Amino acid sequence: MSVWQAIAWGGLSSSALYIGQALAGPLEKADRVTGMIMGFGAGTLLSAVAYELVPQTTLKEGVDIGVAFLLGALVYYVADRVVDSGGGADRQQIGGTGAERGSGAAMFLGALLDGVPEAFILGIGLALGGSVSIAFIAAVFVSNIPQGVAGTSSLQAAGYPGSRIFWMWTALTVTCAIVAALGFLLAEYVHAQGLHAAAFAGGAVLTMLANSMMPEAFEHGGRTVGLVTVLGFLLAGALTLVP
Repeated sequence: MSVWQAIAWGGLSSSALYIGQALAGPLEKADRVTGMIMGFGAGTLLSAVAYELVPQTTLKEGVDIGVAFLLGALVYYVADRVVDSGGGADRQQIGGTGAERGSGAAMFLGALLDGVPEAFILGIGLALGGSVSIAFIAAVFVSNIPQGVAGTSSLQAAGYPGSRIFWMWTALTVTCAIVAALGFLLAEYVHAQGLHAAAFAGGAVLTMLANSMMPEAFEHGGRTVGLVTVLGFLLAGALTLVP
């Protein structure tokens, strides 16, 4: 593995935002479908937390793993509150209702906040593991599709043209690619803390799922979202068995 491969995989995992932007128009009135997609994406990320970031073997390493997990959740919670207060609360809101009061810059920062932990851990994993985790890549990629749909709808409601939204997603994709490269390059320095970094990211991702993705998916997708979430979890879990 090389740093260039880390950049490529980091960018690829975030490039699903473009798919989300392309689907935002066709799914403009199909909030239930978007909710289903978001539920499926939440299931894949839940699987990534359970099988990739904080599996049972990691928890056996000691209490400090749990502390790192809680710290990741707390840091994300505080940062999310700051972004929300600045106008980024609607970045994952399906349909974009009420986003007229939102701030495009804050929404972008919020989307970046959601994607950075995943990209950083991806880079570390590539460096230490020496191979690509298909399950983790798939989980991040799939989860970014509904986030792209919801984020695009909210930004459009806030008055942003499609071309500007495209370049915002491009900036975010490039940033995540760079963060993945940083994770790759810093892996040797944080080797002993690799499990702690993964647990930290796991806490942040789980908090994001509980606070935004899953409630939004249920609100618009209904009870069937639970079944779709389980399907996403099982599919991503099955991918962990791929050599």
